[in-house]
Amino acid sequence: MLTFFVISFITNIIGPLGPEFIKDFKLSDLLAGVLPFAFFIAYGVMSIPSSMLVQKYNEKTIMVAAFVVAFSGALLLAIEPNYLTAVLSLFLIGCGMAMLQVVINPLLRTSGGEENYAFTSVLAQLIFGGASFLSPLVYSYMVLNLNKGAGSGVFSVLRPLVPTSMPWISLYWLFAVICLFMFVIMLLSRFPKVELANDEKAGPWKTHVMLFKKPVVILYFIGLFCYVGSEQGVSYWMSQFLFQYHKFDPQITGANAVAYFWGLMTAGGILGLFLLKVLDSRRLLVTFTILALISLSFALFGGAQISLYAFPIVGFFMSVMYPIIFSLALSSVDEHHGSFAGILVTGIIGGAVVQLLIGGLGNLFGLRVGMLFLYITFGYMLSIGFWAKPLITNKTIFDKKD
Repeated sequence: MLTFFVISFITNIIGPLGPEFIKDFKLSDLLAGVLPFAFFIAYGVMSIPSSMLVQKYNEKTIMVAAFVVAFSGALLLAIEPNYLTAVLSLFLIGCGMAMLQVVINPLLRTSGGEENYAFTSVLAQLIFGGASFLSPLVYSYMVLNLNKGAGSGVFSVLRPLVPTSMPWISLYWLFAVICLFMFVIMLLSRFPKVELANDEKAGPWKTHVMLFKKPVVILYFIGLFCYVGSEQGVSYWMSQFLFQYHKFDPQITGANAVAYFWGLMTAGGILGLFLLKVLDSRRLLVTFTILALISLSFALFGGAQISLYAFPIVGFFMSVMYPIIFSLALSSVDEHHGSFAGILVTGIIGGAVVQLLIGGLGNLFGLRVGMLFLYITFGYMLSIGFWAKPLITNKTIFDKKD
């Protein structure tokens, strides 16, 4: 649970920091889009190799290595803050987070007991969402106190280490300390022996190649690609959009908007648990995607206050998309679920590519036009609800076969 918290706390701060990267490193939208690209492309590089390495070594070794890699990335940007080190730093942190993502779910199933896995998985997602909500608020708190010249406690330690013009760099010192703390926790912890279930084992490369020859695998890979691209496209660019078009302070108002985006996504996930007991998952996906598109339209074209509230509401309606698409995907093939899951997780590179496209379009036509690209990614997810034909559908309370 602590690892789930740390992954989320570190990962989802990139969005609130977007305006700071742009201002302090004097970036165009395209160059700003390279930063999340560097982070999320690491998932494409590391996900499948990590799933193979964990079978060769063990979970503890991979998790210790992951926190060393993430620590190196955080420390690099903290010590030498510039655009090139930011790109390399985010790539290294992304590699560490990808390694952890591969290990953590099978470890959770074993450590909490297989009979409790459904409960612990939901609890982990709530903790994940809570950390995403908390990290932008911590960012605002640290920046405000450093700007005010708070001289006691941790701020007296940070002040000599943080450039006066870039108080947000304090977060990367915090991330370095968190990674070091987790490194020690991993070394001191006793790990249970994890027996991977069939649907958690990664097959050889030839299995992955064979799966990619199936159209349904490619279709669902694109689905996960579009989901992560949409999630990060909204969360990364919303603070810059609110600043650019409505002059909201990115350190306070923008950061709070991103926090509520993740907070409402967590709330929507809780509601989704109940709705999946009464509705076919495909119908729920269609309904929530349409509502997300309506909210996105208000966010992009509404007035200042409407935009400020509509962006976080998009998060509420996105809450059910990832688990539904992932479960529909695995329910649509009858073999090699572990390798297929690795391919799906690799779709996280959508968080890299879509940001680059939004940034490039934003450079040419303005950020509002750039974010219109999200209509394509949301539109593809909407289509899944119509063409998906899973071998097994989600059981509802109205299932007459039960």
